[in-house]
Formats: sequence, structure tokens, C-alpha cells
Amino acid sequence: MIRKIIHIDMDAFYASIEQRDNPSLRGRPIAVGHAEARGVVAAASYEARVFGVRSAMPSVTAKRKCPDLIFVEPHFETYKEVSQQIMEVFLTYTDLVEPLSLDEAFLDVTDHPLIPSATLIAKDIKQKIKETTGLTASAGVSFNKFLAKIASDYNKPDGLFVITPAEAENFVEKLNVERFFGVGRITADKMHRLGIHTGADLKRHSEAELIRHFGKAGSFYYLNARAIDERPVTPDRIRKSVGAENTFETDLGKSTRLTIELYHIARRVWERIEAKEFFGRTITLKIKFADFEIITRSRTFPQRINNFRFFLDSAKEILNQTDVGEKKIRLMGLSVSNIEDPEKEDPLQLEINFEE
Repeated sequence: MIRKIIHIDMDAFYASIEQRDNPSLRGRPIAVGHAEARGVVAAASYEARVFGVRSAMPSVTAKRKCPDLIFVEPHFETYKEVSQQIMEVFLTYTDLVEPLSLDEAFLDVTDHPLIPSATLIAKDIKQKIKETTGLTASAGVSFNKFLAKIASDYNKPDGLFVITPAEAENFVEKLNVERFFGVGRITADKMHRLGIHTGADLKRHSEAELIRHFGKAGSFYYLNARAIDERPVTPDRIRKSVGAENTFETDLGKSTRLTIELYHIARRVWERIEAKEFFGRTITLKIKFADFEIITRSRTFPQRINNFRFFLDSAKEILNQTDVGEKKIRLMGLSVSNIEDPEKEDPLQLEINFEE
């Protein structure tokens, strides 16, 4: 059976909520985040994106690109409430809903009893979201998750794009590799050096070649280049960690700049932790050196980490205990995991006597 998959992605979710709730911000370039020197942009309105302002950008850079940029403090409780309203809309169409974050999700509508067209369902969902929240969403419709996610980004904002089985391979062949899921700037640059610029170029390489160049992700790229993605929509997926990472424009040594970058990454992670209420006990620092060697260092605490200052200071201690001063760094990341409560009692083991 050919699946019918919809990917819904809200348009500039945080920024759109702020503009909805404060009419004076409508039509103006805004950034959700902190304006201080070490702040970072959590989200940008489309009016700000015109100037090149993007999420995860340092606030000082964003302000330089857009002098009239208005910073708005985030209101995560509101974002979570609106997200719940949106999820309730999804669940009126199917139980197979896989949230990826507060503002996007996959839906499997293959077996919808009343509406046979996934495109019509996507249109209906967009309308219901607009009526319920006053916000716009973009939808991608296809027969697998890889293509549906690409499609949802095609006509933003308030877009709807469909990729049918008949046109899928031709569509992917013409697709720039930068639009493939999991291909960031560094991976794209490496692909370009190998002469890979489009899906058609990627398709000319064997799976073994791609694995040799890109590790386990090579298998994923091999299948995607052929418009193949067998992953099901999994509504019961359990989040195991929350994190963020940054690839630097130039390799960094152990310096004040590195500490500042750590702060920006930590701030992004903490905003996601608060948004998802994911207060874990283990902090993991990931470092990729200029020679592509990767190391990770972790520390687990007796209680859940529930304040940013403790989180940041602990991350700095982990960084200072590594040998990063010996060679330069091209990527750094932080994550928090291990949400289990250590004080929770172990489950009682029942003993059954089978001899009676």
C-alpha cells in the first residue's frame, strides 16, 4: 500500500504568535530572543528574514543585519498552549501523529475513513489551524516522510505542495543537496568537492561509496536519492535528549571566543529544555576538531538540572577538563539526557510459585 503522509510546519511559529498577540508588532521585523550582547535569536518573523535574520543567530549579528529589529522576550507557556491546540486539530484526522517539535509534525492519513485525498485533508487541517489559532501553517504531502518534509518547505509561508509517486524520482534528481534532510553546510561543501550538487549527482554514487565518505548517513542519502524512505509515522516516540550544536565559520582554539560560543549553544539548548519541559540529569559535550576527530564528554548529576546558570557552569567545567587547547575546534554541541528520576523506587518484582 502506498502511504499518504502529511508534514505540517507552522510558519515562523514563535514570532507569529507574538505578532498575533501584539498588533503593534504586525508587519514589523521581530526576533524572539534576548537582545543582550550574548543573546541569540530563537525565531525571526518573515519581515526580519528578508534582512537575513535567522534562528540561532547571535543577537548582535541580527541587529547589525537589521537595525530596526525588535527583540521580544519568549513566552514558552503560550507557545506550548498553542502547540497543544494544533495537536488536537491533528488528532481529529488520525491517531498516527508524530510531533517533531512544538511547531511541526508528521501525520499518516493513509486509512482516513471519509476523505480519500491527503491533499484535501492537508487543506482542511490548514484551515482548521487558522480558525483555531489565527496562525498559518505550511503543508507537504507525499508518500513518505522524507518527501513530505521537503514539500512543506517549498511554498512557505501558508503553502501546500504535493509530490506524487509518479514525479518523485524526477523531483529528487533536480533537488539541490542542501535541501536533503541532514545535509548541512559542512556536509554540502564536502559533497560539492566530490562533484555532488543535485539528487542526480548523488544517485550516481553507490551506497558503499557514500558510506565511505559520510559514514552511516551515507545509506540514508543513498535511499533518499531514489525517493525511498520506509520510516513509519511513530506517534509514541519517546524523546531521549535535547540538544544543539554549531559548526564554526573558522576553526577555534581555546579562547574567550570559544567560551562565548558555548554560552550561545547552552542558551539555545536551555530554551528547548524549557519549551519541552525536559529536565534531565546528564550533560554531554560534543567536540569535532579541525581534523574531524570527534570526542564526547558527559557528566551525570544526582538531581535533574533545573536552572540555566548551573547548566552553563557545568558545561564550562566539562569543556575546561578536555584537551581542546591542543588543536582547534570546528564544531561544538551540548545535550541534556537521562530524564529518569533517581529517587523513583524500582518496580516491585512479583514472584509466582508455579509448583502450587
